[in-house]
Amino acid sequence: MPPSRQGDERTSRPPLLEIVIPAYNEEGRLPGGLLQLCAKLARMPFPTAVIVVDNNSTDSTAEIVRTWPRGKVPVRLTRCETPGKGAAVRAGLLETRAPFVGFLDADMATDLGAIDVAFGLLLSGERVVVGSRAHAFSDVENRHSRVRELGAVGFRALARALVRGVSDTQCGFKFFDGALARDVAARLRTPGFAFDVELLARCADRGATILEIPVQWRDMPGSRFSPARHSAGIVLELGRIWLTLRLEPRAAAAPAWEPPLDPVGYP
Repeated sequence: MPPSRQGDERTSRPPLLEIVIPAYNEEGRLPGGLLQLCAKLARMPFPTAVIVVDNNSTDSTAEIVRTWPRGKVPVRLTRCETPGKGAAVRAGLLETRAPFVGFLDADMATDLGAIDVAFGLLLSGERVVVGSRAHAFSDVENRHSRVRELGAVGFRALARALVRGVSDTQCGFKFFDGALARDVAARLRTPGFAFDVELLARCADRGATILEIPVQWRDMPGSRFSPARHSAGIVLELGRIWLTLRLEPRAAAAPAWEPPLDPVGYP
């Protein structure tokens, strides 16, 4: 079958997997990241799609997505006016419709080979699969300062009180059962850096086990996190998450995805 016809058939069917990329002023890193991701997804034997969430960028981030070449993997743009990575991920997840969804950072710091592992685990019945730089078998190249490392240790200690059994809540590689992700995203209230903690805590509250997998992770230049500027705000966010989760009534478990009766084209 000609490549163009294969691309038409893939894009004409609903995606089985959608991946969200939150983006704020990512004109420098987004083109390379999208090229990597689309090349990876195009090799998967089922329809996939990418949603880029422009979070009030003042550079050409949105234009890069609007003019992205059409191919086997549709790439579409959505906007989030509320500032913050958490708000952008929430908006992106709520735009998805696929049975399985995930989100990645625009710098693609996590090696994309982990997508195969995560998706296979979701197909086998896992509902939340996240990358963990703290996993014993992870390969991590980290150029962070000593101050940032100490801050990360303190953050992880606080996060573990909210999401027990998870060693790394902040790795930008997370995949979910789609129905669960949309249910939890609709209730997400944390717009900033600590949103991952609330997201995972709400998944656990709905009865989902959070499975951490090893990753190859490379620290990429361009991070906007600063211990001096953001630490106090993150502690406040964690406190609000703790209070919110304890005041809310316990949620019922979200239904798991079930394969269609005639899963044509799906593994």
